[in-house]
Amino acid sequence: MKLIHTTILIPLFFVIVMWIVYFLDVFLPLDFAIFGIFPRETSSLIGIIATPIVHGSFEHLISNSLPIFILGTILFVSYNRIGYLIWILIHIFTGILVWLFARGGTFHIGASGVVYGVASFLFFSGFFRFDIKAIAIASGVAIFYGGMIWGILPIQPGVSWESHLFGGITGAVLAYLFKNVDKDKKHLEMELEHQKNIDNRKTFDDFIKKI
Repeated sequence: MKLIHTTILIPLFFVIVMWIVYFLDVFLPLDFAIFGIFPRETSSLIGIIATPIVHGSFEHLISNSLPIFILGTILFVSYNRIGYLIWILIHIFTGILVWLFARGGTFHIGASGVVYGVASFLFFSGFFRFDIKAIAIASGVAIFYGGMIWGILPIQPGVSWESHLFGGITGAVLAYLFKNVDKDKKHLEMELEHQKNIDNRKTFDDFIKKI
């Protein structure tokens, strides 16, 4: 129970920070967008860390708050051993890719890259792990957040589709790299038993050949 409370508090804290930063941006004579990512400008490297908590409008903030909380909670509860690491890696590498390859001349802000990264990790983990838990989570993400796929296309003005795209790519790559970590114990035992049977079969076949 304590673990569940902790994992819920992490995405909740992230969302609270997003809201605090937004209202500071509204009431202070400072444009917090300068803490976003301005691609290939060394002065905006801080944006790799800061950009997910900066939002340009109330609608932008609202659209990211619920997905961050829901998907983050699913990530930390379902993959408690690696959830923290996955969250950090998605945050950092999505920012790096946006800084390197996104269109220049504008600041890229918002938590959308993290949202897409976590959703992508949860979805593709179902394919790469292929255990019951991962498949169930992937199915849920596909049902409730399948429409997010359109966000990786440059079809909506003023939206950093690059953050969506690179977040999705980062999440998919991490799903593959960590496919055997924190895997469902029962499924892993079945795989090991299956591999043991294959090894025993090979040993038996080799023995037969020698006779």
